[in-house]
Amino acid sequence: MKYGYARVSTKGQLDGNSIEEQTNKIKVIYPDVEIVVESFSGAKERPLFNQMLESAKENDYVVVTKLDRFCRSTKEGLGYIDLLLNKGVKIHILNMGLIENTPMGRLIVTNLLAFAEFERAMIIERTQGGKAIAKQKIDFREGRPKKFNSKKINHAMELLESYSYKQVEEMTGISKSTLVREKRKQSVI
Repeated sequence: MKYGYARVSTKGQLDGNSIEEQTNKIKVIYPDVEIVVESFSGAKERPLFNQMLESAKENDYVVVTKLDRFCRSTKEGLGYIDLLLNKGVKIHILNMGLIENTPMGRLIVTNLLAFAEFERAMIIERTQGGKAIAKQKIDFREGRPKKFNSKKINHAMELLESYSYKQVEEMTGISKSTLVREKRKQSVI
């Protein structure tokens, strides 16, 4: 059995990590592969990945496009690799090659895992640095930008005096839940 594992943290993940790109790259080399697709951050539990680890048996293959789709830390990666290699499962990370169960193979994969973990830590550090700089700006607002400005919301609230939530939603495009939330907020003030 050949298991291809594809994972995205977010729906629109780019940079060669979309589900389609991962799946296509795996199927080019292993056309008969069974693809396991998961949409979870690697930091959280990955139930399908864990199920695949349990199901894989001797002479099976586990295939991923890149090391960061397989694991997030050196310790975690070495644990998965030991588990699979001890079961006789072959591991193919497409941008690295087959992981061999030899002292040299383990040395190489340990170093690559360490570099991958280091790269991830550097990305987090740079992101936090950028966020700290952005927070110093007067107009900084964390989170997703508001879809509707206060003028549109106030107009919709005025319409609620004459129309139902459903009618106002159809006229303005502002959802009923947003209108209810705003009404609740205004009644508290």
